[in-house]
Amino acid sequence: MIDRKSLLVPVFLLLLLLLPAGLLAQTAPGGPGNMPTWTSASKKGVGTSMTTQSKVWFTLEGGRLTEVYYPRIDTADVRTLEFAVSNGKHVWLESRDMHHAIERIDNRALLFRQINTDAQGHFTITKTYATDPDRSTLLINVTFSGPASDSLYVLYHPALDNSGYGNTGLADHGVLVAEKPGMASALVSSVGLEHLSNGFQGVNDGYTDLLLHHRLTWSYSRANNGNVIQVARIDSPAHFTLALGFGATPQAAIATARASLARGFAAVRAQYAAGWHQYLTRLHRVSPAYQREFELAAMVVRAHEDKTYRGAIIASMTIPWGFAVSSAKPTVGGYHLVWARDLYEAASSLMVAGDRITARRALDYLYNVQQRPNGSFPQNSWLDGRPYGTAEQMDEDSYPMILAWQLGDTGRATWEKHVRPEANFVVSHGPATQEERWEEVPGYSPSTIAAEIAGLVCASAIARKNGAIADATKYMKTADDWAAHLKQWLVTTTGDLGTPQENALGYFMRIDNNTNPNDGYMLDIRNGGGVWNESDIVDQGFLELVRLGILPANNPTIENSLKVIDRTIRVETPFGPGFHRYNHDGYGETFYGGPWRGKGIGRLWPLLTGERGEYEIELGRSAKPYIEAMLHFANAGGMIPEQVWDRANPTHYHFVFGQGTGSATPLVWSMAQFMRLVIDAQAGRIVEQPAIVANHFLKHDRK
Repeated sequence: MIDRKSLLVPVFLLLLLLLPAGLLAQTAPGGPGNMPTWTSASKKGVGTSMTTQSKVWFTLEGGRLTEVYYPRIDTADVRTLEFAVSNGKHVWLESRDMHHAIERIDNRALLFRQINTDAQGHFTITKTYATDPDRSTLLINVTFSGPASDSLYVLYHPALDNSGYGNTGLADHGVLVAEKPGMASALVSSVGLEHLSNGFQGVNDGYTDLLLHHRLTWSYSRANNGNVIQVARIDSPAHFTLALGFGATPQAAIATARASLARGFAAVRAQYAAGWHQYLTRLHRVSPAYQREFELAAMVVRAHEDKTYRGAIIASMTIPWGFAVSSAKPTVGGYHLVWARDLYEAASSLMVAGDRITARRALDYLYNVQQRPNGSFPQNSWLDGRPYGTAEQMDEDSYPMILAWQLGDTGRATWEKHVRPEANFVVSHGPATQEERWEEVPGYSPSTIAAEIAGLVCASAIARKNGAIADATKYMKTADDWAAHLKQWLVTTTGDLGTPQENALGYFMRIDNNTNPNDGYMLDIRNGGGVWNESDIVDQGFLELVRLGILPANNPTIENSLKVIDRTIRVETPFGPGFHRYNHDGYGETFYGGPWRGKGIGRLWPLLTGERGEYEIELGRSAKPYIEAMLHFANAGGMIPEQVWDRANPTHYHFVFGQGTGSATPLVWSMAQFMRLVIDAQAGRIVEQPAIVANHFLKHDRK
C-alpha cells in the first residue's frame, strides 16, 4: 500500500521548482552587487528651496535625477532616479535610449523641466522638480504620453549617507523604502506603485530584470546591505507625482513623503517659486541682456549653501567624473566640500550683487567653524569643519581678512579672536605657500601673494581701528615689503615663452620655487603634465594683483605678461576667448576624452575668461566679449562649467568645442565670477576690489 503522505514531499518540491523565482524568495540573494559609483558631474539643473526646514537638494543630468543631498549638502543619498518604458518586446531607458531636453520654466526660480522622448516619437516623459519648502521631500510631477499598452517603470538607485554600499531596500505597502542606521528614504506615488522589487545592481535589480524579460518578473520585498536598486511599475501613468522623502527612520521618511504628496505638486511648486522670487528682489539689476543668467547664477550660488551650517557654501553639488569614482566608502568628498577660497569667491559675488546677508553668514562660518586655533584655514573641509585636504594654501589664509574688511566686520571680538591670529599666521608663514590656488605645487605664487598682501592691508586697518598700532604697523610693513619684491621674486627674464624684447622687460611665471625666477628650476606640474623649466610655465594668476588693487592695469610687466598668456594658453572658441589654467596642465579629460583619473589634459576654465574680463574693465576697455563667452559656455540649463572642451576635434564622448566637460557643472566659482563680471561691467570698475588696498598702492580715491 502506498503511503500518500510520502508522495506529498516530492510533489511539493516539484511545484517549488516550477514556480517563478520571485515567489520563492522574499529577500534578494546575491548581495552586495556590483561596485557602486557616482554619476556624471555635467549637471544641467540643481535646486533646493529657500527655507532651512527643507534639508534636501537635487541635481539633474542626462534626462534623469542624479545625486540628491540630505540632510546636509555634503552628504549624497541618491545615485539616480529614472523611468523605463516597455511595450513587452523592447525596453527604453531614459538615460540610455531617449533624447533629452531641459527647460527652465520660471526665470526667477530654480524650477526645471526635463523632456525625454524616444527616437521614433512614440512617447514622451515630462518631469518637473520642486522640493517641499516645509519638509525634506523632493516632488517630481510626471506626464507620460504614449500607447496605452506601454508600461512605465520607475528605477530608484539609493546611495544613502554618501555611499552606494550598505543600503537596504524594502517594499512596504506600496512604498519603496531604503535605509541605513540613522537615515532613510521613501518613494511614494500619487497613483500607486505596483510590482515593487528590491535587488542588487548587476545581479537581480530592476534594470537587469527589464532588459532580460522586457517586464518585471522578479519580486523581492527586501534586499539587505548592498548596492541596491529599487523598481516598481506605475499604475495609471498618464499624469502623477512622485514624492521622495527623507528622514532618520523609514517611518519618518514615509510620513514626510506622504505629507508632501498630500499638499499636491501645484501648492508645493508655488511656495517653492515664491521663496526664490522673494530672494531675487534684494539683488541689483544688471543689463537686460544678462539679467536672466545673472539671476540664475545668484540662485545657484545661494542654493549651494548648507541649511545646518549656515554660510557654508560648497564648491559644487558634483563629484567630478563621478561615473568613474567608486562610492564604496562614504569618504569621497568630490566638490561637495568647503574651500575658503571658493567661499570667498561666492561671498564676494553675493556681496556686490546685493546679498550681504549671505556673505556675512559665509564670513561667520569661516571664522567660527573653519578657522583653526593658529589662525589658519584647512585646504578644504566637511561642513562641520573637519579637514579633508591637508595642504596649507596661504591665499585661503588671507581671503577672510579681505572679506571682513569689505563687510565692515571690524569690531574688537573679530579682531582679537579671528583677524589677529590670521594675520600673524600669514606674516609668519608667508609669502611662500605649500600649494597655490590650483592646489598642486609649492612656492611663490602671484595669485597667492596678491591675496596675502591685500589681506594684510585689510588686517592692518582693522588693527588700527582697535588701537593695535604695533600690529597695524607690522602688517602694513610686511605687505609693503612683499609688494616691493614682486618683480624680483616672480618675473622671469630668461623664459623661452617670451620674445627677446619681452624678456628684456620680463613676464610673470605661474610659480617660483624660491625667490630666483631665472635659476632654471625644473618644476613637476603634477597630474601627468610633466617636468618643465619653471620659467616656461605661465598662468593668469598675476591678474589678482590688479583685481585686488596692488598693481595698476597698465603696469608694463602686467601688459607684457598678457602677451605671453595670449600666445600660450588663450584659445578662441566658437563662443569667445577661453583660457587654460596654465600650459601643460594635466587636470582634465584624457586625449581621447576619457575621465581624469590622475592624468589628463587640462581644458578651458570659464572663470578665467571672467577674470580677464575684469582686467579689461579696469583698463577701461569693454568686457563684452568675455561676458558673452561666459554666457555661451553655459549649458542648456544655464549652468556654467568648471571646464569647457578646448578643441574642435570630436571624441566618442561627444564633447563640443566651447561646451562643458565631465569635471564639474555648475562650479560655484564660475557662476560667482559671471555675477561679478556683469556687475563690474555695469559699474565700469572692479566693484569687489578692496578700496583700502587700491588707495594704499595705487593712490585711488575709492570708497
